[in-house]
Amino acid sequence: MNTASAFIIAEAGVNHNGDLSMALELVDAAKDSGADAVKFQSFKADRLVTRQASKAAYQKQSVPGDDSQYSMLKSLEMSEEDLRRLQAHCRKRHIEFLASPFDEDSAILLDDMAMRLFKIPSGEITNRPLLQCIGSFGKPVILSTGMCHLAEVESALSILEGAGAGEITILHCVTEYPAPLDQINLSAMVTLARAFGKEIGYSDHTVGIEIPVAAVAMGAKVIEKHFTLDTRLPGPDHSASLAPADFRRMVQAIRNVELAIGDGIKKPVPCEIANIGSVRKSIVAASMIPEGEVITARHIILKRPGSGIPPMFLEAIIGRRASRDIETDQLIEWCDLS
Repeated sequence: MNTASAFIIAEAGVNHNGDLSMALELVDAAKDSGADAVKFQSFKADRLVTRQASKAAYQKQSVPGDDSQYSMLKSLEMSEEDLRRLQAHCRKRHIEFLASPFDEDSAILLDDMAMRLFKIPSGEITNRPLLQCIGSFGKPVILSTGMCHLAEVESALSILEGAGAGEITILHCVTEYPAPLDQINLSAMVTLARAFGKEIGYSDHTVGIEIPVAAVAMGAKVIEKHFTLDTRLPGPDHSASLAPADFRRMVQAIRNVELAIGDGIKKPVPCEIANIGSVRKSIVAASMIPEGEVITARHIILKRPGSGIPPMFLEAIIGRRASRDIETDQLIEWCDLS
């Protein structure tokens, strides 16, 4: 992504519950919460899942009743018209529109809509035809790596790059909703960066805002977080998402961390300089030192302020003679020594 600050994606996903008006509200809420982009999903249930496929365990908990993954996803499809309406509304609100395609037709549609970059979800990382299709557009790609071994990431990168993909950013991800903290393994971001020399990011499914903030502190340049109008709404992803107020808190915390990261050069910073004299110590006369007397350790005490000779030079002071009378509690200066 090559941005100075992290690119923050509000993953609206299917949290519109199949309702375009709710999807438009999600765009507004994402913009007002400080997101750089809002992302939806583009799929056709007939091409995504068999009619016999069961829901994932987390989907069974959040969408009780019918066990069919197909019927659940069918109710969450968005039409081409819906996607174009959302894109137009994103332009109006000055927030980037994104949608993850789950099949080649969806990817071609999104490319035709002039979507700037493509986000590939973790579940599609082994989908060679889709990777080749997306890579052929020559656009930037964000690749999620949930459920992956390093070799699978390497294979996906090879396919994308072989097809002509633009700049690729790799997201570490744990595909569980919500994801348990003790299995997040943020250090895997460092592994991905070292292994492939790409910019890295993090797609978060944990509860709360701490882990995305920590990911940015560790170098993440893209953050993706599920986003909803209300975590109590029915649907597969609402309960593992952030409501607008919490998303706004996350964005602000990330921006604060980015301010604090700095350039890595260790030196006094402007706000510290005025404090140096107040909190460091100088070499001070512990008692009156007559002119001509040899200075010994008993003559010396170390006290604030730090505007005199620093204690680091103590050995250079001891053994010298006083060139004038030095009063008790007076800072010793080089000119006081012969």
